[in-house]
Amino acid sequence: MNIVGLCKRFFSDRRSLHGINNALVKTVFTGRKPILGFSGRSFHELRKTGNFVIPRVFSVSRNLTTKASSSSSSKQPAFLRWYLRKLESHPFMTKSITTSVIYMAADLTSQMITMEPTGSFDLIRTARMASFGLIFLGPSQHLWFSYLSKILPKRDVLTTFKKIMMGQVLFGPVSNTVFYSYNAALQGENSEEIVARLKRDLLPTLKNGLMYWPVCDFVTFKYVPVHLQPLMNSSCAYIWTIYLTYMANQTKADS
Repeated sequence: MNIVGLCKRFFSDRRSLHGINNALVKTVFTGRKPILGFSGRSFHELRKTGNFVIPRVFSVSRNLTTKASSSSSSKQPAFLRWYLRKLESHPFMTKSITTSVIYMAADLTSQMITMEPTGSFDLIRTARMASFGLIFLGPSQHLWFSYLSKILPKRDVLTTFKKIMMGQVLFGPVSNTVFYSYNAALQGENSEEIVARLKRDLLPTLKNGLMYWPVCDFVTFKYVPVHLQPLMNSSCAYIWTIYLTYMANQTKADS
């Protein structure tokens, strides 16, 4: 039925107009809210008898919206659709594996930059970096960003700077301390050697991080959805980890 037919059908039915008039009068003069319908009749009853056609229009609009959203999602690359589904169904594991892969790629890149012409890749070192992303950084990022979104849910500039400050004061120092300690322990260093390494490398790392991470964190907290923030953070960490793995695999510090 076209629009002209719907209008003729609606305005030719005096009962519908009479019901609308009664509903308006009750609303204005008595303060009642005609929630269920007109003249004491529910929306379902009016729709069933054919006297009320607006709900059908609403249903058509909902169908069009659903089709539009499904068509827009179908335009996404297949890998992206698969990844987003995994991120929704298994967020913890997906973020952990993603962080591990990024750390592995960053370490291989770092080795390529510093490798001598006759050198070869240190796959044990790469495995250490990948295991750190899988065991610690991926899960901690998931928990950290979820926690920040709960205590600071807004996305305004002030809230964004609060999140950045919390990252620089809390998350950054803790994650870097665990990173250096974990890597040194797997290389066979004892507690005194680990403490000496932290004294030598931790503070310069945090200072250099102040020149890099606030910009990345601002984009992450301001514009990226919460469930994609660990992915964005790990992507930014790709460049940072090239430097970090180089620092972590220097010679032992004097204890």
